[in-house]
Amino acid sequence: MKRKKIISVILILLAASGWGMIGVFTRPLSGAGLNVIQITFIRSIIVAVGMGLFLLFRDASLLRIKVKDIWMFLGTGLVSILFFNACYFLTIEHTTLAAASVLLYTAPCFVMLMSACFFREKITLQKLAALVLAFAGCILASGFAGGDIGTLVLLTGIGAGLGYASYSIFVKVALKKYQTFTIVFYTFAIAVIGLLPFCQITVIVSGLANDFNSLAAGLGLGVLSTLIPYIFYTGGLTYVEAGTASVLAFAEPMVAAVAGIIIFEEPLYPRNAAGILLIFLAIVLLNIPVERRESGETGG
Repeated sequence: MKRKKIISVILILLAASGWGMIGVFTRPLSGAGLNVIQITFIRSIIVAVGMGLFLLFRDASLLRIKVKDIWMFLGTGLVSILFFNACYFLTIEHTTLAAASVLLYTAPCFVMLMSACFFREKITLQKLAALVLAFAGCILASGFAGGDIGTLVLLTGIGAGLGYASYSIFVKVALKKYQTFTIVFYTFAIAVIGLLPFCQITVIVSGLANDFNSLAAGLGLGVLSTLIPYIFYTGGLTYVEAGTASVLAFAEPMVAAVAGIIIFEEPLYPRNAAGILLIFLAIVLLNIPVERRESGETGG
């Protein structure tokens, strides 16, 4: 069990790293004239089609789900993907990216509270300390310095955090009945259906077909920053508590900050470096008591 938990932690950190690279792929797509809804559709349809074909040829039985369980995938697809993206994009439109990212990362707080209510996960001192460290690190790494935040921004930002947090909760329930691949497929298949009326397919096809760089960026976004990370994160939740996983996911803004510095030559300020260090320390702190507790259990 200890080895499986370690692997799960690694998977979640790899997932967060993949999400942290999203900006590398979305910038070329935005430059090609695609809006956030269209970019989200590209992410979702690549995952849905790719995973659907994979399951079809590997084991078609994994595509079967019970009608009474559809609510789980409506939750992951409509709440965790559509609602989250809609709130997050609205937040971005009315405030800075730094402020939006800080509001988004209220998510681990919601995950801890919901996990305590629904799964009876303990809110330990170690979890709380890691959460505080990681959130402070997110504020510093993003460059958010406070300021006035309007009511709309506050509501949409917290809504994004709730939507983001809901994925961990819905998946914890779904994993009791279905495999990782099945959950990821139906999550994004439902998201595609929900996005279809709003994404202007012809504009997307035209944007990707006329620019090889945009096509490559779309594939990178769909595979490297969506499909693989969601498989890793969903699989990681099998042996890691949802609250713990949500704090581990703070590696995302850390990776995003590092990617910006290395790839886009963004300046590294002392506050950014301090933020990256705090997030790293939070991840280390979060895993120290897990190993000790497991060692105690094994010895007993």
